[in-house]
Amino acid sequence: MTDFTTKPLTEATWPDFAALVEKHNGIWGGCWCIGFHQKPGGDHRAQKECRVREGRAHASLVYEGDAAVGWCQFGSPEELPRIKHRKRYESDLERLPDWRITCFFVDKEYRGKGVTSAALAGALEQISALGGGLVESYPEDAEGRKTAGAFLYNGTVSIFERQGFERIRQIGMHHWVVQKTIGPQS
Repeated sequence: MTDFTTKPLTEATWPDFAALVEKHNGIWGGCWCIGFHQKPGGDHRAQKECRVREGRAHASLVYEGDAAVGWCQFGSPEELPRIKHRKRYESDLERLPDWRITCFFVDKEYRGKGVTSAALAGALEQISALGGGLVESYPEDAEGRKTAGAFLYNGTVSIFERQGFERIRQIGMHHWVVQKTIGPQS
């Protein structure tokens, strides 16, 4: 098992994030991890960089040494208004969370090595430092079936459950709303 460290996505870590995205041809057809922020269109790289410089994009970057090898994107519902399975999600919505975890990405050379778990732990630490609150995500239940790791953009239910999240309700054939309350950093 590799020892990973995490850092917030900031102006200082932007070059590391950009290098990882560029290594993978913009991620999923040039998304640049902007799709959950807004309806995609225009120059995604420039839009993401602008959001990072303005403090309107949050992520936990995972590092091996000096290289970013993955991330977990999180933010408020206002920052990340777009989610998959929205219609089903909104049909049983009791309240919006304080924070959403919308996607993960792991360098293809590091998949299956614990990067996603490290990214989630790093995101939860950052959320605590930002005041904590109700954290929600929409992972896929991959138990007992084959799934391509490259398409598990929202992680798996099991990764979240290992870090104390609870299944709240199902919103897609294999997708669940999971939640956990994080206290503020003391």
